[in-house]
Amino acid sequence: MSWVGRSAAEIAEAVRRGEVTAPSVVEDHLRVIAERDGHIGAFRRVRTERALAEARTLQERDDLATLPLAGVPVAIKDVVAVRGEAMRNGSAATSSVAAAEDHPVVARLRAAGAVVVGITNVPELSLAGFCDSVYAVTRNPWDPKRTPGGSSGGSAAAVASGMVPLAHGTDGLGSLRIPAACCGIVAIKPGQKVVPPPEHDWYGMAENGPLATTVTDLALALAVMAGDMSLALPAATPGPYGEDGALWSDGGRGVPVPLRPSGLRIGIARLPVPPGFAIDPELQRAVADAGHTLAAAGHTVTEHETRLPSWLGSATIAAWFACALRETRGLDSRRLERRTRSLARAGRLLARIGKDGARGRDRWRGRGADQWFGRFDVLLTPTLAASPPPAERWGRRGLLDNTRVNLTYAPATGAWNMAGWPAMSVPYGWHSTGMPIGVQLVAPPGGESRLLGLAQQLEAAHPWLRHAPLT
Repeated sequence: MSWVGRSAAEIAEAVRRGEVTAPSVVEDHLRVIAERDGHIGAFRRVRTERALAEARTLQERDDLATLPLAGVPVAIKDVVAVRGEAMRNGSAATSSVAAAEDHPVVARLRAAGAVVVGITNVPELSLAGFCDSVYAVTRNPWDPKRTPGGSSGGSAAAVASGMVPLAHGTDGLGSLRIPAACCGIVAIKPGQKVVPPPEHDWYGMAENGPLATTVTDLALALAVMAGDMSLALPAATPGPYGEDGALWSDGGRGVPVPLRPSGLRIGIARLPVPPGFAIDPELQRAVADAGHTLAAAGHTVTEHETRLPSWLGSATIAAWFACALRETRGLDSRRLERRTRSLARAGRLLARIGKDGARGRDRWRGRGADQWFGRFDVLLTPTLAASPPPAERWGRRGLLDNTRVNLTYAPATGAWNMAGWPAMSVPYGWHSTGMPIGVQLVAPPGGESRLLGLAQQLEAAHPWLRHAPLT
């Protein structure tokens, strides 16, 4: 019996109970990676021999029966250190020297029993909402002609295609939520100081987080990454934990299941973008329908009709360019792609006139986000503004093409990196193009469990196809 397509919670429970071994689970997933990734391009490196050796060592651990991710194959985005592997961040200009130690998030996943089966592709220096680089053009499992989004596109494609049940990603201006929406899966960007941040922290805007096909798996992975299992598993007696009643019960089976929140004030923002930006009416309708679903679950749902301020849009773009400039420092520009060089030049030009987004970020984090968010507990918005663009070598194009397409299809996520607030994307319905639709949930700091509880309500009322039907 193959364990491919099972959830992480199911796999871990079976390994803990001795119904299957970790090496057998890893072998199943490595076989599927070998069969499917040639068409998708999710992985820069598949750790076949090392993953099998690590799975055999894991199987002999004395604490195997207690591990929350026992035997679960995971993929790691090529932007954090994995012991024994080079971290290339999608570039030929970065170092090929293998990392001596795991990033803390990778170490926590491994300590919890996960097995790293591969390193996933990203756009160069994780600077774009696509997923192409010198290593691959990564493709969307739902439509290989389209991008899986970025910059955690390889991780999202690996999960959506069933090659792994869980993946790690990072989110600097939407890089977890954008690919999750493109690929019809769930992802969460935690707020600041919940999970150890990536080394490339984008001036404090970037966070590590998980991608999965179920909310239960997502919550479990977030709890492991945060180093706080009270987020996912009860300490003793099953029951609510936390002030808003949105945390976890194991139902007596050792599998985390979100307890459903009630009575929240939810704002529906169909156009959560500055003036001048547009959002596809089909994506707006999906948000309205998701709002009806949450109203039926007992929440108070009302419209939030105010667009984001123009100055925030300008500051977010300036921050993007400033991050590009920062990421290219110390690298050989001759080995960088045209897109990367042009983004860095724009960042350098803006820095000379004092426009790097820092003032706008401070203003938004000061009181701006609170004032705009208003009296709501959670905001519900479109994750994207349009369907995913083509999977092409965008890195060979210049500033205007890349900026135009990025801002046209994915302008609704960056505000919450600027704020440092938690946000996530949840699948909700289908676009007329045949692509999945994602809706975004946003909460003030400390609201991760609230978001997960609402996502579980959407999942229960409106379940999604967990994997693309690859042929």
